[in-house]
Amino acid sequence: MGDPGRVRREFDRTPSSPLVELDDPRLARAGVRVILKRDDLIHPLLPGNKWRKLKYNLARAAELGHETLLTFGGAYSNHVRAVAAAGARFGFRTVGVIRGEEHLPLNEVLAFAAGAGMRLVYLDRATYRVKDTAPVVEELRREFGRFYLLPEGGSNEQAVRGCAELPGEIGVPFDVVCCPVGTGGTLAGIAAGLATGQRALGFSVLRGGRFLADVVAGLQVATYGEVSANWTVECDFHAGGYARRGPELDAFADDFAHRHGMSLDRVYVAKMMWGVFTLVERGVFPGDTTVVAVVTGPMKVALS
Repeated sequence: MGDPGRVRREFDRTPSSPLVELDDPRLARAGVRVILKRDDLIHPLLPGNKWRKLKYNLARAAELGHETLLTFGGAYSNHVRAVAAAGARFGFRTVGVIRGEEHLPLNEVLAFAAGAGMRLVYLDRATYRVKDTAPVVEELRREFGRFYLLPEGGSNEQAVRGCAELPGEIGVPFDVVCCPVGTGGTLAGIAAGLATGQRALGFSVLRGGRFLADVVAGLQVATYGEVSANWTVECDFHAGGYARRGPELDAFADDFAHRHGMSLDRVYVAKMMWGVFTLVERGVFPGDTTVVAVVTGPMKVALS
């Protein structure tokens, strides 16, 4: 069973992620500063928003005496991978309920999860769409016994609390924080942690992502009892939908790697940065604006 004291001690001593300002003539011409919040460097096993989302969830699971964590995700889910890693590190059994059919050999993400001790089970896509309903959850409890349920993507009230700590780590004056949006928890938390006059801008990685505004609002109400008025969701940079990419996104990401020596994750972070630079070039951000862009997932040094 997970030890709540051990969970808290490890998370409390993890340092905040570094800030890296981009030197780019396109930004200089617009008079806009863009600073990366390198959450991809926050923890070797739980990079990016996964660390923040799991921080209070793991402590809560341990406090309640749970021995098993159960969560949902697709076959390439970084959240599933992170839950498997966290379970192995902190002494929880883990179950990953994966959308669709099993395909062998396992891909890199699921092979890592299985190697970390996670039990993988699969739900057909029709059942997966109703995975949060009582009949499906109860069937899972009959099969796996008592467990702490982590939603797909890890976004719940505990995750929002963890993400709300991010703005307090930014040790420079800023105006806007940007982040990718998939399940809404990161944006909901960041916005809740902002000071007066600051705002948050989320970039949907999903096609038809306008519904995400309701998701973010719902998470804030569930966590804090109200919705803050300091955030919006931008829905024009999804590149065709989740995990999809097109020539514009690829051209931007390749150019970014050439200019800055960093290879952007194209599922989440590249879409946000493409959006940020496009809005800068359109003049959406006034001169003298400082934008902090949160790198929520793994990023590699680009090969020259």
